[in-house]
Order: sequence, then C-alpha cells, then structure tokens
Amino acid sequence: VEADLSVVRGGCRRRKEGRRSTTERSGRERNAEWIERNDSIANADDVGRVCTNRSIAITNFPCDGIRRSDEMQPEVVTKYKAAAEIANKVLVEVIQHCRPGNKVVVVCELGDKLLTTLSESVFNKGPKSKKVEKGIAFPTCLSINHCAGHFSPSSDDTTILQEGDLVKIDLGCHIDGYIATVAHSLVVGDGPITGSKADVLVAAYNGLEAALRTLKPGKTPSDVAQVLAEVAAAYDVNVVEGVLSHQMKRYIIDGNKVVLNKPTPEMKVEDDEFEENEVYAVDVVMSTGEGKTKMLDEKLTTVYKRALDQEYSLKLKASRAVFSEINKRFPAMPFTTRALSSIQGMRLGLSECVNHDLLLPYPVLWEKPNELVAQFKSTVLLMSNGSDKVTGHPIQECQTDKRIEDEFLKALLATALKKKKGGGKKKKSKSAVPMDQA
Repeated sequence: VEADLSVVRGGCRRRKEGRRSTTERSGRERNAEWIERNDSIANADDVGRVCTNRSIAITNFPCDGIRRSDEMQPEVVTKYKAAAEIANKVLVEVIQHCRPGNKVVVVCELGDKLLTTLSESVFNKGPKSKKVEKGIAFPTCLSINHCAGHFSPSSDDTTILQEGDLVKIDLGCHIDGYIATVAHSLVVGDGPITGSKADVLVAAYNGLEAALRTLKPGKTPSDVAQVLAEVAAAYDVNVVEGVLSHQMKRYIIDGNKVVLNKPTPEMKVEDDEFEENEVYAVDVVMSTGEGKTKMLDEKLTTVYKRALDQEYSLKLKASRAVFSEINKRFPAMPFTTRALSSIQGMRLGLSECVNHDLLLPYPVLWEKPNELVAQFKSTVLLMSNGSDKVTGHPIQECQTDKRIEDEFLKALLATALKKKKGGGKKKKSKSAVPMDQA
C-alpha cells in the first residue's frame, strides 16, 4: 500500500488554487476545522462530554470558550513552556534507555508513564472546578533504521534495540491543551558515528536548525522547503516526501496551516505567510534513500486520534465499547492502543471505527530496506522578539566529510533565533553552527 507521511503527520493536503471540497479534505484537516468552528470548547472534558457513550460527534454545545486572541498571552506561553519542559525531560530519559538489549515497547511505556506522571505534578493549584487538563499529546514512538515513524508497538512485541541502530524518538505533552512535541534521532551504542549514519543525522539536524531560522513572520512554507532541499543536497540525502510541519493551537496538534517539506507536482499546500504569535511543530525527516515511504503492515498501527467531525452508529458491541473509552479518555489527542483497557474484540472494534472514519490512524511507514531515516522536531513559538524554540536536544557527535558550502546557508545557521535584549550587559547570541563545521 503506497502511502506518505502526510497521512502520518496530519494529512492536510491543499492545492494552491483553493480549498478542496469536504469530501476531498483529509480527516485531520476536517478535525482541525471542527475544533476551530466550535470555538467554545473550554477543555478536553468538553470534547469528551459531547461524545461520551455515543458514536457520533455533536458540533454545537455551550461552555466558556477559548479566545483565539488570547493564544499568546503570558499564561498561555507559560503553559506551552511547561509542556515543553516535560517533553524535554522525558526525551532525555528515553534517550538514556535507548541501549542495546532493551525492548522497544518497554522504552515506549517508560516514556508514556513519565509524560503522564510529570504532567500530573504541575498546575494543581486552584479550585477543582478549574481543573487543568494535561498529559500525553503524542505517545512515545521509537522507529528504527529504515522505519520512518510512529512505531509504538503493542505490549507483546519483541523488537529489541541493537548496537548501531539509528533510532527516532517522537513524543509530546500538553498542558491545558497547549501542546509541545519533540523528536530526536540517535545511534545506539558508544562507537563513533560515521558514514551514511552521520550524513543523514547531521543533514536532518542542520535542516531543522535552518528551517527554524526561516520559519518567521513574512516568510512562507515554500521558503522553508527550499532551504531543506539545499541542506539535504549538501549531505547527499533526500527530504522524505509527505512530511508536514503543522501549526498547533489549543487541542489542535495538526492544524491546517502547514509546511510541506518537499513539494511535488501531486502534492502542494497553500503558501500563506507565517505570522507572529503562531506556534509550529517543525518536523524534519531525511533519508539516505529516495525519501519515499509506504505502509507494509496495517496491523503495526497502534497510534490513533479521534475524528471529531464524523458521525456513524457503530454496529459491533466491541466497537461501541472501544469508542466509548476513547471518547472518555482521549477525546482530542492521539493515543496508543496500549493505553486502552483489555476489551475482547478490541482490534475488530478499532477496525470498524477506522473504516467509518471515526478514528484517524497514524500508520507505521517504511523506507526501502538498508536505507536510513533521521528525524528531528522542535516546537517553536513565533514571538515579537524572535522565534522561541522550546523543545529539542543536542545531536550526538558525528564525523562526516560532507560540508555545507553555500554561503547563504552558513550565514543563516550562524544567526540567532531570538533578538538580543536591549540594555544592560548583552549575552552572547546563540546560533546554530553546522555540525560538520563545529
């Protein structure tokens, strides 16, 4: 089955000449629009209440609402950064457990447990009536070597990390619906990182840093795509097709304003300018192969998200039981099937929900065997004083003989993300030096 990461990372394809019809638009695109139309959603409980014990989504209900104009007020920024701090802490712990001999599912479960535990420890003051929703915004995934993403296996999976594996970690946390996601790639073990592994790691890392410095008010998605293509060419790798960097809003992990990392004649998005006070998950995925991925086994899919705009009366008892639990526990954010109760016929129930578009799957996609895929992702806030990168982790030391020679790219990577604060003693501006030139 041919597929691409647009399905995995949001699937919000749009043509330059205008918006598509409702039937043409992807589930995630319609999902984001549903939440934006229902501007009165106060928290995840409100989403869950309109769906609980039912197999349909109701699109109008009263409650105290989200004010879009408040999205970047100080208290909102605080929540984004609190979610980011948790995501970064969990990422560090997961990295430390990516050791030879460890089972992938055990590391994923550790990541999810930490995301839940750490998020539960914050924002607990105040009356119970103003309970702050928080927790996992994206379940921990560990994708190895030519696996392009979203491998978060079932509990009985026996996949073990091996010395030299190139592992991609992807996870996210939210506080009160404000989401911070992060992805990081590493090579398992202590040996030097050389050859094609070093090339693709450094290319993806520098690609992310270049994209972060391009994604700013006044620039467009095509500007970012051009920079990514130039970085990939410098390291003789390819940008993976179909990957989207999404704008994020409250309870919306994959908004409709996106960067398509590698435009093709068949796949384009609207080239709208970025604006101040927007938040993006900048997701860069590169491959030593052609950069084309496909789904090999539908049964490997374990990550799903509720489609809020769809209606269907489920026929199977197992389907209704699974869907009821999802509505109660995961009304807005992606989840892994490991987190669901052990319900007889769960797989069959999930299939009916997916077949009738009540759930949006995040399939596990693969490059060709023997190729390598690297991914780095950061959450960035476009503030008045520059871009605020709130998630991310330093890359491992890599030894590559390839270099960025383009003067524009070198100058871009040397610039700081945020403007220097005026007055007083000026701190040294932080810039991203290309790893091959450090």
